[in-house]
Amino acid sequence: MARIVVLDGHTVNPGDLGWESLQALGELAVYERTPPEFVVERSLGAEVLVTNKTPLGEQVLAALPGLAGISVTATGFNIVDTRAARERGVVVCNVPAYSTASVAQHTVALLLELVSHVGLHAASVRDGEWSRSIDFSYWKQPIRELAGQTLGVVGFGDIGRRVAVLGQALGMRVLATPSRRPEPPPPGVAIVELGVLFRESDVVSLHCPLTESTERLVRRDRLVTMKNGALLVNTARGGLIDEADLAWALATGVVAGAALDVLSVEPPPPDHPLLSAPNCIITPHQAWTSRAARERLLAVTVANVGGILARRPQNVVNG
Repeated sequence: MARIVVLDGHTVNPGDLGWESLQALGELAVYERTPPEFVVERSLGAEVLVTNKTPLGEQVLAALPGLAGISVTATGFNIVDTRAARERGVVVCNVPAYSTASVAQHTVALLLELVSHVGLHAASVRDGEWSRSIDFSYWKQPIRELAGQTLGVVGFGDIGRRVAVLGQALGMRVLATPSRRPEPPPPGVAIVELGVLFRESDVVSLHCPLTESTERLVRRDRLVTMKNGALLVNTARGGLIDEADLAWALATGVVAGAALDVLSVEPPPPDHPLLSAPNCIITPHQAWTSRAARERLLAVTVANVGGILARRPQNVVNG
């Protein structure tokens, strides 16, 4: 019976989902988290490893001669040395597009919090401020209407396209960067170069992958080109932003506000510059974590593991 090891199951399944479908494929060992010093020990004898954020580098792979495949419980797979895996005949699979709806929804939730300040005002009511007010209505921050404003979508894949449609539903004009996908953009979406998008957008939302060409895509020289009062949203990867530059832009008013679900280091150190930056909302990389998205993630992971064991792998990223 094939041995299957889940190295960090807690993130994907903290206990509200089951492992039965994966267990049906072989002898299953599930670890909530695996420190680096235990990765090889726990992985010995495994035919398939399942990992979310536990790195599998060249040295680890060299110590696992019986390994046939790795299933990454995410769309991004940079935690695996895919070149080293390919050289050893180890298949690496990922899970594409499982979280599109959830991430797009969270993107809009972050944007709405930036412009409507729902959390701030709800907290003030809970603290008794409305009960003490002499007026029937008040606001602690200006409420900003999105209808008629311009949304710039950087990265026009599945999530970017979903966010564009949601932006249009709010009455926004939508700009997007060029895409390699063959299908045309949705009606009403204008494709423009990156510089134009930053200059003309009231809201810039990042949805591109983190690569050598996109690392620190958003830095001081680009931030200063943004409109007065512009907002920045990032639910993609923290490394897309030079975080010290963004903290400076928020402190000086070059950018009016930012809402982020990702940072370059996760969890962030206590002195991270954006944790104390003004008008900056940060959530703990949770956009993908809806139960529906995680159910899809596990279902595709089971299919990936089954495909590896049957020598018919799917969603291969190192072929």
